[in-house]
Amino acid sequence: MSGPSSFVLRDLGTVPYRDAWALQRELHAQVLDGSAPPTLLLVEHPPVLTLGRKAREGTNIVVTRGYLAAQDIEVLEVERGGDVTYHGPGQLVAYAIFPVGRRVVDFLRLLEDATIMALHTLGLDDARPNPGYAGVYVAPRDVNGQWLDQKIASFGVAVKRHVALHGLALNVTTNLDHFDLIVPCGLTNTQMTSVQREYDRRGVTRTASMADARRALADAFTTTFETYDWTLPQLAAVGS
Repeated sequence: MSGPSSFVLRDLGTVPYRDAWALQRELHAQVLDGSAPPTLLLVEHPPVLTLGRKAREGTNIVVTRGYLAAQDIEVLEVERGGDVTYHGPGQLVAYAIFPVGRRVVDFLRLLEDATIMALHTLGLDDARPNPGYAGVYVAPRDVNGQWLDQKIASFGVAVKRHVALHGLALNVTTNLDHFDLIVPCGLTNTQMTSVQREYDRRGVTRTASMADARRALADAFTTTFETYDWTLPQLAAVGS
């Protein structure tokens, strides 16, 4: 099956997680049958916790469901990989509804590359992957006598019938206190950070901008996926 030469970018602004999730599934079906091009969705969500395939029991949520309900924070089980994560205002979420086939590891590396490129554009030159862990990090930091990795972007992808959905979440001006509700991604040696926190701690006299982050990430995806193979493998009759 031949494919397009690139992808379509849709900036949704702020929408509830359930609405974006439904749109992802709709686009996934359309990309799969060829009625829509690969699509990158950029979005912010109201506060929500999502449980990936490794987190069905929710043991890495450290407060009661009643407390979360009182704070209007929904908890949803989704089909992406990974453990529990938080989405909320000031966090730029990118859902890449792209053909992947069996190139899952390569696809994840490209997501990392695009995120790192965007962070370099935003002035965080030490943004990097962390071997053995999904996501993007900046330099580790001493926190009350404990050396902790500093995670600035989380990844969680599902690939169904060769087409990806879900993607990445980049903390820009996120309320990081909300990550105290969980053990982020089940990692106990990790502290979540954001572009704004890194500016503040480094003495950078700059305010993190969601508009700048959206532009930087969109440009980074365009560059990173410039030579990507957009073809979708033929599916067996029973599916794949």
